[in-house]
Amino acid sequence: MSPLRPPPTPRTPLGGAATTPDQLPPPSPHTPRPAITLTAPPSKKKRRGGAAARSLRAIRAVRALFRSLPILAPACRFHGAIRAPGGASRAHDGHVSGASRTTGTLFGYRKARVTLAVQETPGSVPILLLELAMQTGRFMQEMGAEHLRVALECEKKPPGAGAGIGRTRLLDEPLWTAYVNGRKIGYAMRREPTEGDLTVMQLLRTVSVGAGVLPTDVMGVDAGAEVQDAGDLAYMRARFDRVVGSRDSESFYMLNPDGNNGPELSIFFIRI
Repeated sequence: MSPLRPPPTPRTPLGGAATTPDQLPPPSPHTPRPAITLTAPPSKKKRRGGAAARSLRAIRAVRALFRSLPILAPACRFHGAIRAPGGASRAHDGHVSGASRTTGTLFGYRKARVTLAVQETPGSVPILLLELAMQTGRFMQEMGAEHLRVALECEKKPPGAGAGIGRTRLLDEPLWTAYVNGRKIGYAMRREPTEGDLTVMQLLRTVSVGAGVLPTDVMGVDAGAEVQDAGDLAYMRARFDRVVGSRDSESFYMLNPDGNNGPELSIFFIRI
C-alpha cells in the first residue's frame, strides 16, 4: 500500500517537494525608459551667432521704441479684432494673423499638479515648463467648458533691479499668480524639465494633436505607493498660436483640429 501524502497546496506540489524561492517564476521586467532624442529648440540654434544676435537686439530696441509711441486710429477699424476670442484677429481656419505656431502639452498624474509644456516643435526640448497649482483631473474637467481662460501674472521689478535693457525675458520669469476663468487658483512656478518630463515629451514626440493616458509601465517607473495614489498620467496636446504683444505680454491660443467647435483654451502671460 502506498503511503499517505498530504493534499497538494500552492507551495507543496503533488511530488511533495516544497518550492524554493529560487524556483519561483521571475517577476515581469519593467519597460525601460525610452532614450531621450529631443533636439534643442530652433530659436536657441539661431542665437549662437554673435553678430546676428546683436543686430537682432538692435531691431528689437527700435521696435520697442515705436511701440511706446501713441497710436491714433478710429475704433471701428479694430471692431473685428475686439470681437475675436481673446482680442486677437483670427482667420477662417482659426489661425491668428501674425502669430507663430507652437506645440503645447498639458500633462500630469490625475491627483497631482498639472504641468504646461511649450515646445517650438514636437521633437524639441520645451522652452517653457510651468507647474500650476491645480490637480490635473480638475483641470481636465475645466476643459469641458466652452471657453477656458488661463491668466498668469507676475510683477515688474522695481527700477534699478534689472528693469529696462537686460530685463528677464517674459517666459523666463520664475513665479506667477494663476487665474482660471477669472478665479485665482494660487501660483504657477517655472522649473527645469526633470527626467520624467523629458520622458513624457519623448513618448509624445510623434503626436501633434491628441489626448489620452500614459500607463505607468510605459513611463518606465516603479508603481510605488505615491504613483498609485496619484492615478494615471493624463495628457492633452494641441497646436497653439503664440502672439507676442510686447515685452511684458504674450498670449497662446489653442487651435482646434479641422476647425471644429471644440473647447477654446487661451493662455495669457502678463507682467504688470
